[in-house]
Amino acid sequence: MNIDSQLKHLMDEAVERINQPSFIDADPVQFAHRFQRQEDIEAASLLCAHIAWGNRKMICRDCDRLLELMDNQPFRFITEELDRPDVIAPDKNIHRTFFGRDLLYFLRGLRRVFTDYGTLENFAVKTGSVDDPLPSWTMVGHLNRLMADANRDFEKSERCLPGNLASTPLKRVNMALRWLVRDDGIVDMGVWKAMKPSQLFIPLDVHVADTSRALGLLDRKSNDRKAVLDLTDALRSMDAEDPVKYDFALFGLGIEKSL
Repeated sequence: MNIDSQLKHLMDEAVERINQPSFIDADPVQFAHRFQRQEDIEAASLLCAHIAWGNRKMICRDCDRLLELMDNQPFRFITEELDRPDVIAPDKNIHRTFFGRDLLYFLRGLRRVFTDYGTLENFAVKTGSVDDPLPSWTMVGHLNRLMADANRDFEKSERCLPGNLASTPLKRVNMALRWLVRDDGIVDMGVWKAMKPSQLFIPLDVHVADTSRALGLLDRKSNDRKAVLDLTDALRSMDAEDPVKYDFALFGLGIEKSL
């Protein structure tokens, strides 16, 4: 896509203005920033991104409560506490339609990741996900199989990672990977070294998609995987090494309606 120089200037200016430390305090990324250990950062990133839909204040409230359930030590809780009979009530509401039974399904899968691979990053390396043209979709495919195996003695959850990988925009996992991979030292954590920011895909939700269409960056009407690929390609034409930095611009310009 040929990007108008005026649009690129608008986008670059918005990234510089919005990608600031002050962004962290009102965003779910704040919860990954609580930790130093990579495994804690990975668990907090994947879990908090997973419930990042709906009202932003409610998301942050529920992320805080989620980490409190794990004594604010997610890695230790996942690897040492899950077999307690009273660990998390199955009917406990975690966030909107995500309940305790769904969280337990997710945590058993993460326990298998940490037990067998050490870190989520190493899991992505060992499964070849980081070398795939679509790393997030490939990694989720492997995670779904691992989670199903880790939960084979338990009820299946339909509220964990998406299964329709041919069509899902995979917004929440792409957002978690933005936090884990981008390494500009401002908002995103950059703890993964096995992937480059150039490999990331835009976390696409309704607001980002609508803003992208208003700016002429996206023609596709459906908010699906093809839309993510198309939009990311357009963003790569502005910065091939770090296309997903423009997530800050699309979020901010949408909020400000500065279109």
